[in-house]
Amino acid sequence: MHNIDIGLVEMTLDVTKYAIDRITRTEPNLGVPKKEEELRELVGETITPKGIGGEKAFELWNTILSKAAVSIDHPRHLAFVPASPTRASIMFDLVTSASAIHGAYWMEGAGGIFCEIEAMKWLVSLTQMPKGSFGVFTSGGTAANLSAIVAAREYWRSKDSQNEELKGLIITSDGAHSSVKAMAKVIDAEILLIRSEEKLLGTELQTTINDLDSLQRQRLFAVVATGGTTNAGIIDDLDGIASVCEKEGLWFHVDAAYGGGALAAPSVRHLFLGIERADSVTIDPHKWLFTPYDCGAIIYKNPELAKRAHTQEGSYLEIFKDDGAVGFNPADYQIQLTRRVRGLPLWFSLAMHGTDMYSEAIETGLQLALDAGKLIEERTELELVRDPSLSCVLFRRKGWSPEDYREWTYRNHKDGVALVTPTKWKSGETFETVARFCFISPHTTQKDIQRILDTMK
Repeated sequence: MHNIDIGLVEMTLDVTKYAIDRITRTEPNLGVPKKEEELRELVGETITPKGIGGEKAFELWNTILSKAAVSIDHPRHLAFVPASPTRASIMFDLVTSASAIHGAYWMEGAGGIFCEIEAMKWLVSLTQMPKGSFGVFTSGGTAANLSAIVAAREYWRSKDSQNEELKGLIITSDGAHSSVKAMAKVIDAEILLIRSEEKLLGTELQTTINDLDSLQRQRLFAVVATGGTTNAGIIDDLDGIASVCEKEGLWFHVDAAYGGGALAAPSVRHLFLGIERADSVTIDPHKWLFTPYDCGAIIYKNPELAKRAHTQEGSYLEIFKDDGAVGFNPADYQIQLTRRVRGLPLWFSLAMHGTDMYSEAIETGLQLALDAGKLIEERTELELVRDPSLSCVLFRRKGWSPEDYREWTYRNHKDGVALVTPTKWKSGETFETVARFCFISPHTTQKDIQRILDTMK
């Protein structure tokens, strides 16, 4: 055992050195994936009866496996919705793991949950939802959206016993995130998509509801609007949709997993008018609030409705609800019982840097999108598909086919230049392949943008 202890100390030093190097590196390696067979040939068998030893396992990770994964915080990783966690939040993610706190119930995780509550208060303040609104941290937007819609469905069922026998119906736009459609499958609800090339309007929603037959209207229990689409950064007509939902007695959920970070930016806060009227809001701090994966959040206007839907019962859980264990229990407000205190890194980063710095960093991402738009317009071979929205920029290379975009993506990734992937944009009745930037990292520069655009000549 003594030799094992010595080995663990040495491994701790190796891991610490790796973490320090990774955290302090100003531009991490972009990373390029390899096929599973290729990786297996390079590393051999790693899970064996006697073990290969910590030193060997760490060497394989450090020299081969880590380089076959993309660094999401690379300043030229502009695909999907990347991430750019602060160094403070990364360091405290290590602390979170080392602290071994179960974040389901106050009795076990009071100190960590207290920190999450502090961070959540700030998130709620960004939405300007009414007094009493509150939420919990989840693994991401999918879990947050699912938790919200389960709460919505259970509330709908509680209003009329006949609803217990009906398959619920949700309305959203075809620009909604894929997780919205996926969670409808999970809860066995039907989803009705409104075709909308730009933002979903309250008038379009009202027209759609008016066209439903009586049974469809009875089955309709929720509307999901988007506060910043993943594809183009489009914000739905939240205020108009809120008015329709209030009139029709429907649960109004806003999926602002990506765009919610912009609530902290004064220059665009007005675009989210109406979000304060929502019954629930999803925001992902691991997207545009500079927090490591995995950290999403769900906020409820009436948390008690969520508690009724999600509280789990069991003889072994009774002690957590005892008077001696009084406190906020995150497990009661979302679908996960087992959870780490994933809001801790956000809390530490906010406490260290202050909220003003967060606003400045988000404004930087917004400005990068505007700058990229100008740089694109200056090039004759390129053109904008639409004006930049939030930190998303859609543009085309004139004369390129879908295969050209595909080859360009792989070439730039393989060469370590950037990871920028194409997407589809609907123009009229047809879909067109175009290029897309999504700016999250405040460390991305105009020079980075120019370097990427140069590869499209």
